[in-house]
Amino acid sequence: MEKKDIKEISQKKLADWLQENGEKPYRAGQVFKWLYLRQTDSFDEMTDLSKNTREILKNNFSIHRLEKSNTEISSDGTIKYLFRLEDGEYTECVLIPGKNRYTLCISSQVGCAQGCRFCLTARGGFKRNLTSGEIVSQIRDILHDIPKKEGEPDTAKSFQNIVFMGMGEPLANFSNVSDALEIIMDSDYGLKFSSRKITLSTCGLVERFNDLGDRFGVNLAVSLNATDNETRTSLMPVNRIYPIEKLIDACARFPMTKREKITFEYILIKGINDSEKNALDLAKLLAPVKAKINLIPFNEFEGCEFKTPDEETILNFLSILHDKGYTAIVRKSMGKDISAACGQLRANQINKLSS
Repeated sequence: MEKKDIKEISQKKLADWLQENGEKPYRAGQVFKWLYLRQTDSFDEMTDLSKNTREILKNNFSIHRLEKSNTEISSDGTIKYLFRLEDGEYTECVLIPGKNRYTLCISSQVGCAQGCRFCLTARGGFKRNLTSGEIVSQIRDILHDIPKKEGEPDTAKSFQNIVFMGMGEPLANFSNVSDALEIIMDSDYGLKFSSRKITLSTCGLVERFNDLGDRFGVNLAVSLNATDNETRTSLMPVNRIYPIEKLIDACARFPMTKREKITFEYILIKGINDSEKNALDLAKLLAPVKAKINLIPFNEFEGCEFKTPDEETILNFLSILHDKGYTAIVRKSMGKDISAACGQLRANQINKLSS
């Protein structure tokens, strides 16, 4: 039988499993400390466990690193990783440098089934969900390899933010994403990330909003990209199922603290959604929601009909939102000199294999 990846099991579930197999449940905390704090890859190295306990774990579980198929490093410090999974599929994550910390953008699926027209990942279609272990491994492995900043004794301290904004729709893989979050947010011996440092981006699968907010309290980002149903449906097929009215209503009811806001991601596409009227409509649309806005100039890629607006149009759109009282920024595109668009590194690899 193929052994289960131990990174797919929360500390509580591992404690229950150990007890069922005649071991002390508190051993789960020791195992987690070795896995996530000491980053060991072998049960034999878990020296505070008895030899018998180590053998039981070895006979039932595995510990794997993701295989780095390709790594590209931008002049701005952005690092993009392409991982080859055990079944031969590929997924990506991106390490983005900030002033004092890194942000890791991780994937939740191989490909995506949502079919957004502006997204390169969507063009490759949907292959499968990532397992919870594969989601956790992106974080664990990059923490292990993250470049050390000068004078910083603990490299993990510089890696503070996680965003589910890579390949796939996280809420379409809610079960595995939830299991991964249990480990990512485990404050004892797991990966120890606070909910405030985790953001999940969705195209708007509103039936999962309350579960996400109530169970985990992570930050919510919504890919909006239009202010009317006709335009949004033409860009994002999900809008046929969850039109803008239903999406905004769900966002207004999303459980948050008084100080929290939902981030609305708005990809600016030349001639499609970048007019002054669009900016005014956006300000009006988001009035019922505690909202902040990320404007994202479209990242052009080969074969796509969409174009990036000019700088003046972008700044004018931003100015209108500021005048209406919104916290809004133009999100800087990182890694422009490498395969920066989400899904591009995977697409390049698949093209190589098929040529």
